[in-house]
Amino acid sequence: MLDDLDRRILRFLQSDPTAPLSELAERCQSQPATVTRRLDRLRGEGVLRGVHAMIDWAAFGYGVEVSLRFNLDKTYSKAFDEFLAAARQIEQVIAIQTFSGRVDVRLSVIAKDMPDYQKLYRSEILNLPHISELEALMHVATLKTAEALPL
Repeated sequence: MLDDLDRRILRFLQSDPTAPLSELAERCQSQPATVTRRLDRLRGEGVLRGVHAMIDWAAFGYGVEVSLRFNLDKTYSKAFDEFLAAARQIEQVIAIQTFSGRVDVRLSVIAKDMPDYQKLYRSEILNLPHISELEALMHVATLKTAEALPL
């Protein structure tokens, strides 16, 4: 169970994950040794699963992002497992989500440009197993990306 100090540590860590431990402890009104023990416990319990670098894909020449929504042929018992295993192998897939409802799986893919996307689509996406329906949604703009929880 998280207490107030745990929440403060996580809140400040979300806002600046590169802050030195001494600064994090000061902002949380605690001692560095206490914060270290808390961070170790939060990691051990799986609450804090890692610190991530957010990379601007466009800076590496990826100018196209597409969301692909799939419905799978669920008459085959291993359709989900085989589809997801194959999707994980595609380097340009940056996110995979599964759903309950009208859509089974959503992939986010990146490409350098439209010809690169078309090549990816034809050579890899369309070869994924057990697809019954596929819809592609071209990203126009990302207006909000919230990684931080309101702690």
